[in-house]
Amino acid sequence: MTSRFSRGVGFGLAGALALALTACGGSNAGTGGVSGEEYDGPAVDITFWHGWTGGAAPTIVPKLIDQFNAEHENITVKNVPQEWADIASKMPLAIKAGKGPDVAVLHGDDLATYAAQNLLQPADEIIDGLGYGEDDFPPEVFEMGDFRDAQYAVPWSVTPLGLFANKEVMAEADLTEVPTDREGYLEALDALKAAGVKGEWVDGYVFTGTFEFQSLLWQFGGDLYDDDVEEATFNSEAGVKALTWMTDLVDKGYSPANVAQDGNIKALLAGDTAFNWNGVWQTTNTAFGDLEWEAAPVPQIGDEKAVWSSSTHWVFPANKGQDADKTSAAATFVKWMNDNSLGWAETGELPAANTVREDPELLSTYPNLEPFMEELEYAHYETVSPGINEANALITTAINEALTGKKSPQQALDDAKAKADKILEQNREKYGD
Repeated sequence: MTSRFSRGVGFGLAGALALALTACGGSNAGTGGVSGEEYDGPAVDITFWHGWTGGAAPTIVPKLIDQFNAEHENITVKNVPQEWADIASKMPLAIKAGKGPDVAVLHGDDLATYAAQNLLQPADEIIDGLGYGEDDFPPEVFEMGDFRDAQYAVPWSVTPLGLFANKEVMAEADLTEVPTDREGYLEALDALKAAGVKGEWVDGYVFTGTFEFQSLLWQFGGDLYDDDVEEATFNSEAGVKALTWMTDLVDKGYSPANVAQDGNIKALLAGDTAFNWNGVWQTTNTAFGDLEWEAAPVPQIGDEKAVWSSSTHWVFPANKGQDADKTSAAATFVKWMNDNSLGWAETGELPAANTVREDPELLSTYPNLEPFMEELEYAHYETVSPGINEANALITTAINEALTGKKSPQQALDDAKAKADKILEQNREKYGD
């Protein structure tokens, strides 16, 4: 898809930023702007906070930043990696003190919480100046940055769930094709069971039981919350069907009970199971080694295709006294990073920019990404609502309670819904409607 970026930006971003920052409570307005792809103001140093500290990211991020800095004499980006949990605890306080980053990356379910606390700059003018719109990204991803009629974020990456298959274990049950639907999946599980193999190890943890439950919930036609995120709806008939499907895997002998955190992917790698619902990030797992494996879309168990996906987004913090030149330079950095994000796939994440994902070089370099790219047309992303993560944690609790036999699927989800509704009410009081 062609980017709507235009080299003739009529309204300098620095001017727009000065207005936005004044509305946010003070700034050093600056004199620079962005004309086309380039910040044209005085030389500035900008800080970039992110949580990619493992895998290939610690190598790739510095390389990209070094390349950007080499190409931009008036911008120097300082790379500040730290754990995601540290960002969550440090960044709000740092922004309020005027010591936060000039640009950062957040997960989709954090966007509204930061925006509701006025920790992010409304970025409509920035995004318009860079030529971005919803058609430049997978369906529903751009809209996640929209909060109370303002746009706060630019998408960076998406990470859908998929089905990983150990072909060597499948061969033990004379299976040659990875199943794609309910009937085929059950037939495969039955064949594996007859061969003495528990075909899918299901767990009660976020990675990846919660993601599997949410995928199944959407496949059965349900949703996590109502449209206004005022009430939890994951205990609906669809939710019960989804969680019952998972408990049946244990009850019918397709999965062992009490699977430990990450026990399912370890079992796949060890040759103890055939299938694992896991994220695209596993495509770069070096532990696969010489194992004969295949990635595929998650099977359609319910009435419609659906799959969970996470997302990450660029944001522009509203630091007290934020210099508009630095934010203008940060905007140039964001655009450059998205344009040059093809190599980001080496981290096991899909670049969000359509122009990059549609480049034939992406799949020729990273062929295992193809099934995950197919899923983006029907992927569902994190709920965007202030303080939502506390309510989301209760979903995992319910899954764990049901899988360990402490409660029935209905009771576990009902109990979680009751607690989640109270949290949602508290969030409205804390953050406003």
